[in-house]
Amino acid sequence: MSDYETLRHFADSYGLAIMVVLFLILCAWPFRPGAKSRNETAANSIFEGQDDGE
Repeated sequence: MSDYETLRHFADSYGLAIMVVLFLILCAWPFRPGAKSRNETAANSIFEGQDDGE
């Protein structure tokens, strides 16, 4: 079996599973309980330093 076929078999099976798991972890990361304060800070950071007269 050539290196190409070996790598292709890995990518078709285990590589796909690893990418799906990594995708799900990255999608769930902002919703973990300890991230609330960081999320609020990031959401409000665009308003810091603005003085629009109000």
